[in-house]
Amino acid sequence: MKIRAMAVVLSGLVAVGVQAQMMDPQQSTNSAPQQGTQQNESMTPDPAQQKAAQTFAAKKIAPHPPAANTARSASLIPLTPRERVVQLLDRFAFGPTPGEVDRVLAMGADRWVEQQMNPNAINDNALNKRLADYPTLGMTPLQAVTVFPDRPQVYAVADGKVPYPADPLLNAVYEVQVYKWDQERDHKKADGTGAPRPEPSDAEKAAQKDKDKATAARIAGELFAMPKEQRMAALIAMPVEDQIAFTGNGNLSQEQKNQLYADFTPREKGIFTAMSAQVNSTYNIGNELAQARLLSDVLSERQLQQVMTNFWFNHFNVYLPKDSDQWYTTSYVRDVIRPHALGSFRDLLMATAQSPAMMVYLDNFLSIGPDSLANGVDPSKPNSKKGNKGLNENYGREVMELHTVGVNGGYSQADVTALSAILTGWGVDRVNQGGGFLFDPKRHEPGPKTWFGYVIDDNGKATKTGATSGPTFGPSATVATDASVNQGIAALNILAASPQTAHFISYLMAQYFVADDPPQALVDRLTKTFLASNGDIKTMLRALIASPEFNSRQYFRNKVKTPEEFVASSFRATATDPQNPGALVNTVKNMGMELYRALPPTGYYLTADHWMNSAALIDRLNFAYSLTNNKLPGQKFDAPKVLAMGLLAPSTMDELSGTTARPASAPAAPNGPAKLMGVADKSTVASAAPVSAGAEVAMRVLEASMIGAPVSAQTNQLIDKQLQQQPANANSTDMLNLLTALVMGSPEFQVR
Repeated sequence: MKIRAMAVVLSGLVAVGVQAQMMDPQQSTNSAPQQGTQQNESMTPDPAQQKAAQTFAAKKIAPHPPAANTARSASLIPLTPRERVVQLLDRFAFGPTPGEVDRVLAMGADRWVEQQMNPNAINDNALNKRLADYPTLGMTPLQAVTVFPDRPQVYAVADGKVPYPADPLLNAVYEVQVYKWDQERDHKKADGTGAPRPEPSDAEKAAQKDKDKATAARIAGELFAMPKEQRMAALIAMPVEDQIAFTGNGNLSQEQKNQLYADFTPREKGIFTAMSAQVNSTYNIGNELAQARLLSDVLSERQLQQVMTNFWFNHFNVYLPKDSDQWYTTSYVRDVIRPHALGSFRDLLMATAQSPAMMVYLDNFLSIGPDSLANGVDPSKPNSKKGNKGLNENYGREVMELHTVGVNGGYSQADVTALSAILTGWGVDRVNQGGGFLFDPKRHEPGPKTWFGYVIDDNGKATKTGATSGPTFGPSATVATDASVNQGIAALNILAASPQTAHFISYLMAQYFVADDPPQALVDRLTKTFLASNGDIKTMLRALIASPEFNSRQYFRNKVKTPEEFVASSFRATATDPQNPGALVNTVKNMGMELYRALPPTGYYLTADHWMNSAALIDRLNFAYSLTNNKLPGQKFDAPKVLAMGLLAPSTMDELSGTTARPASAPAAPNGPAKLMGVADKSTVASAAPVSAGAEVAMRVLEASMIGAPVSAQTNQLIDKQLQQQPANANSTDMLNLLTALVMGSPEFQVR
């Protein structure tokens, strides 16, 4: 089946299905994309696709479940035990793997939750083994700066302004990078006239690639004959041209690269990766971080920690490509977000505030107090001349508007300015060399500040006044000291304990884990829990998981998956090993969610209206087709294995036979064994040609194992219709691949 044809059919199906049965009834289905949503113009459907989508949109899909489309029903119908497990695995994991629902049911849902609350006690060695291939994950910012230089660093060495490193391994990195830079310059200025050389022809490029592969194969033979501890030293002793050929992407076979990496130390892996890059090798850092994130989404046993790490990173977003954040973002995720993802909100807020990544992203390291020593103001020297340096209010604004009390949190512009003054001096030591957080009293605006109903002196003593008008700060007879950092700490503590913050964070958590338009009663209860527990995140999660709203049919399978969640759940639902995570990073990027590259401080919006447009849906369907038909680069997919796992799962047979317990409001299961054997009534299928019994059974099995919830009659009708349109002599494997893609592209799989 043509990709475009399949996408056209299911884009209409999914668009209507999501809007009619999955979105909150009070959410607008025509909301324009807001700031933070990146659109990919290449995904815009052509007029024929749009017309087809409208045709299928006219076919209303019956709401599933019925209660989910009932606006604010007074009584919340509880989930069955199995549905509750599905809800947990959909919201606090990236979807269940085959058989996982049964396993969690057997051990007890509450026990699973408590296990996930203590991630360090969960064995995650399988994931850790995969992540060992990414040396940058364990690097400090200083190490990252050193091993992965950007262009200015390479230029400085190439021009003789900075010497080559004395360390042999780092020296090899710079030799390779400088050689590549010289090649670039030679190409641009071939004969001194400034006219660039013509680009090599395709044939010349292919010949050069073959030559490089032959060189790489020769060197591999030489290195593998040596003891593993001698290989890197031998490699960096070779001519630079040979080093480039050997480390070049695609010149070694994957098997050779895997063997080489298995024997390298972590530092040697980092050196090899840096040598393989083009000039400005820093992009490797972000690429490895994004690949590691998707691998963790799919493979980690610590699913709750991974979900919360992603949630809090999005809340405290930084933009990786901005300046030195290309070196700081990895440590920000590893050392700031992940360790605090299940801890205290106050500690998390403080850790982000004292992170170089945040100070760089929101420019606080540039902020200078107008009356500070750094601006020339010295009370001991009355004739000193005041400079023209001043505040940068970016962080002071966003820490209130986005991180804590929210845009309706009751603060004024004067409060933003005062908080920005309070946080002067908070910056970074050697910002372009990977230094850590630094408080510099010379840059701090001295003296007390009136802010947000408090007066806070320069030693951090806060006195509640209720005053919100009048001068917030001004010239002081004193100068700031090292103790002045306590003024900022006091302000952040006030924000962390604020009732407005409690409400704002409770709203965001309820919105992400329960409904795009979260029920007010739940938000109010979570707000009280936040205040009573001093913002303990685990306590908040337990209250949310135990709430009647989370455990009700009204809010079951009503959250649309983001592109990242869709891709990760596709691999988990089919137990597919993500063999080429780089391809998955590009896939998520093409769907509009480039990891660690959301430019605005809002991060990515996580509600349905930002992801359920027809162009995005077509991209999802193209991905499903590419994955199931083994067209995703470097990735293998085994549809027969997916079908076999479904057939062998007891819960699948229960689903198909109709023996799974359901509340009265739930849609009926297929007609038991008759349906399973493919002899059920086909009167609902809009075609004269029947679907084969085998295809019907396969469809039901895949739906039961991959989705784990009833599928609407219209979804089945349209899938059946696509199967009927296949040639009579269609290959059974191709048919199964298509069927798996159609199930993956169904409205029911788009939600969690």
